[in-house]
Amino acid sequence: MDERIKKGLCRLPADSEQVCDADEEVFLLYTELQAQDHQTDSPSSTFRGLGHVDSHQDILTVNFRLINPVSQPLGKRGRKPQLEILEKEIQIAQDKTSLRSRKGDTGSVVWKASVDFASMIMQHAYFPSNAHSSLFDAAELKDAHVLELGAGTGVLCVALSPFVRHYTGTDIDDLVPLIRKNVVLNFPKWPQESNVSLSPLDWIQLQAASPSNRSRFYQFDPVDVLLVVDCIYHPSLIPSLVETINYLAKPDLTTVLVVVELRAEDVIREFLTNWLGSASWEIWRVGGDEEPIMKRPYAMWVGIRNG
Repeated sequence: MDERIKKGLCRLPADSEQVCDADEEVFLLYTELQAQDHQTDSPSSTFRGLGHVDSHQDILTVNFRLINPVSQPLGKRGRKPQLEILEKEIQIAQDKTSLRSRKGDTGSVVWKASVDFASMIMQHAYFPSNAHSSLFDAAELKDAHVLELGAGTGVLCVALSPFVRHYTGTDIDDLVPLIRKNVVLNFPKWPQESNVSLSPLDWIQLQAASPSNRSRFYQFDPVDVLLVVDCIYHPSLIPSLVETINYLAKPDLTTVLVVVELRAEDVIREFLTNWLGSASWEIWRVGGDEEPIMKRPYAMWVGIRNG
């Protein structure tokens, strides 16, 4: 069992490293990505198109196949052990029209990064026997307020809210009705019997707002975990995204978890440069060379803002 590095609410693998230089981090990540591609001799193993699941479905069924990693005893005559498999599914409505007609709209369909991230969290939550390798302690996560930036269709709101105290999904005004639709689709008694709340949050508007208007229009309960999953894709949004992270992350309280699918190097570099350039941040790349928490083409960083 490896020794975990505790950073906020996250428990990082022992080979996780602190990120101090954006250029070095990008070089390491993409060198590893290219090496993996050469080893498999299959470019498609790392490049999967834009990364959405299926933009042609109005209602997408998202299936999660969770497998108990603990082997069962061998059966008679040396038969292979029977693995415990748990099947979960959720229904997510997509807005195909907006994807094609609204400029810059990427949040109206389900993206693979969100599904893969949800699957990882659910795997550890349903099978705590392998909890030593999980990113979160289940009891700590159960007591946490999680706020997600760029919630899109709300697939993570639906999938992860059962494992936390309160889940706040945010996105631009135009996407909140779609998130609400999907929360109701999966939790028919929402909001009376649900721990999910929804709120419009436009990073550009927050960045432009005066301090008094920020405190008036962008008030949330203290955030224990700030999720940023597959939100880094357009360089023009990076300054406002980083400003929003800085605004919501409370020193010595909020754990920021950023998950990206490695696409354009320059965009990843610009995000890391901006984040590292903000005051008082300690940023770690989530490791796991022997047993990756999420395999390439993903990268994950955990950030803690020191007081």
